[in-house]
Amino acid sequence: REHKGKHMYYVGMDLGQRQDYTAIAVVERRDSVLAFRAPKFHSIAVVHVERLALGTPYAAVVTRVREMVQSDALRGNCSLTVDATGVGNPVVEMLRAGKLGCEICAVTITGGERPHSHSGGWNVPKRDLMAEVQVLLEREELRIARDLRGLRMLLRELMDVQVRSKSNGGTRVGADGHGEHDDLVIALALACWKAKRVKGIFGP
Repeated sequence: REHKGKHMYYVGMDLGQRQDYTAIAVVERRDSVLAFRAPKFHSIAVVHVERLALGTPYAAVVTRVREMVQSDALRGNCSLTVDATGVGNPVVEMLRAGKLGCEICAVTITGGERPHSHSGGWNVPKRDLMAEVQVLLEREELRIARDLRGLRMLLRELMDVQVRSKSNGGTRVGADGHGEHDDLVIALALACWKAKRVKGIFGP
C-alpha cells in the first residue's frame, strides 16, 4: 500500500467557556492508493493537538485558527469542524467572516439518537462522536505519534472519557467525576467524524 497524492487535513475545535478550555486537534486522512483502483480509507493520523489558555477571547481564538489553516501545510488542503453548541454559533460566524480559505462545518453536539443535517450545519449525538474515535482505536486506524506535543494530555482524556447509562434510559458521555476535561477528545472526535465522511477523490 502507498500513501501518496494530495494530503487533506481536518481540524476539529471544541469551544470552551469560562471554566473550559478551547481545544484544537488536527488530523490527516491517509488513503491507500493502488494502481487502477480508487483510493480507499486506510487510517487517520493525529498531527497536532493544543489547548488555548482559559479565558482566551474568541477573537484571539479566530486569529489562532487562521494561523493554523493558512500555514504552508494546511493552506487549501483543510476542513474545519467547529462545535457550535451553546456559545458556538457566534464564533462560527466570526470564523466564516474571517475568510479562512477552508471549508467550515458547524456541528451542534446533542443527546439525540442520530445525526442529521440542517441549513446551518449538523446535529450530531455526542455518543456518535466518541464512538467514531473508539472504533478507530479498536481497529488500529488512529495513529498517534509518540512525539506528539500534548500526547500525555490527550491520552489521559482518552482514558477518562466514559459512557454511562442515565436513569431515563439515555446515555451520558464525558469525563465527569474524574477531575479531567474531555475537550481534546471532542476536538479530535470532530476532526475524525468529518474525515470519515469524505467522498469523491478520497473514496468512501
